[in-house]
Amino acid sequence: MNFLLAILAFNFIVIIHETGHFIAARLANIKILEFSLFIGPKIFSVQKGETTYSLRLFPILAYVKMEGEEERSDSERAFNKKPLFARFAVIAAGPLSNLFVAILVLAVVFSITGYTTTSLVYVEEGSPAYNASLREGDKIIKYDGKRVYQPMDLVQFLYVYKGSPAKVEVIRDGKRFETMVEPLKMEKQEKYLFGFNVMQESGVLTNVVDAVLPGSPAEKAGLMPGDKVIMLNDTSIYKKEDIDRFMSTNKGNTVKMTVLRNGSELMLEITPYVQVIGEQYYLGIDFEFKKGTLPEVIKHSIIYAYSVVRSVAYSIIWLITGRASISQMTGPIGIVSTIGEVVEQGSTLGNKLLYL
Repeated sequence: MNFLLAILAFNFIVIIHETGHFIAARLANIKILEFSLFIGPKIFSVQKGETTYSLRLFPILAYVKMEGEEERSDSERAFNKKPLFARFAVIAAGPLSNLFVAILVLAVVFSITGYTTTSLVYVEEGSPAYNASLREGDKIIKYDGKRVYQPMDLVQFLYVYKGSPAKVEVIRDGKRFETMVEPLKMEKQEKYLFGFNVMQESGVLTNVVDAVLPGSPAEKAGLMPGDKVIMLNDTSIYKKEDIDRFMSTNKGNTVKMTVLRNGSELMLEITPYVQVIGEQYYLGIDFEFKKGTLPEVIKHSIIYAYSVVRSVAYSIIWLITGRASISQMTGPIGIVSTIGEVVEQGSTLGNKLLYL
């Protein structure tokens, strides 16, 4: 199921991309020989006008075949005969279509789930951010001279620059000011986990199980989506933060977990597994989570999409300068695998689609 959704999602991206090329080629009066869904031997095709519409055997990818694209043609309607601007527009229409659809999808998701902003709702006392005079209500604008459009930008900058001291630009009560922050470097550590994810409400991670990872200690102990974790040994649990705090001292010892299921209490015994967490950089802040109006959602979707596109450009620079490793890149198979892993976190079809 999860793998199928991952394949469908990857194909959706490719089909949108090729449809962009197709529409632009039509508008430029370029002769289109074939529009094919998938690749491999032809299963079925239909001729409509001068274009063949095909369905092929292997259910991945798609393509548009234009006159004069792969070999030169003397036809006035050939791709190679069109002006440079027209050819550029046809090529650019693919990624631009992906970008446009991405913004629409983001708008739908953010309308349902809400989104995070760069405004701070929590600054831990004594943390690097607190010591740099950051406070609740501040809005982070820049980090090390680079614009911060969404919280993930900040996470990315922290990771790439290995937590080096940086200048942070902030807006407070309508006024801008700058401060220096020195992130706390957290060495590689072992983290003990049960193997489940929790639901999120209004930006807060709750104690209600959303998904149980296949093959995990939680699954083997009988934990199910919808269970509410209320006790770990003799410690009361009210939110995900309580679970993390308990696990930081419990380590890998077997735990008696009390859950609420269908109004009844149930006790499970779970032995956590260990996961090695790489080096991290800590500021001690939490960002605002909100549900905005439709114009706000659309605006945030555009900003989010721009931020991701910008990160692609930054990534190329970081690869060249050695701040990022070529081993961190992935191809189509890696993309599908990652999609499948993310989808697996959802417990219901609706949640799976949101994760997707």
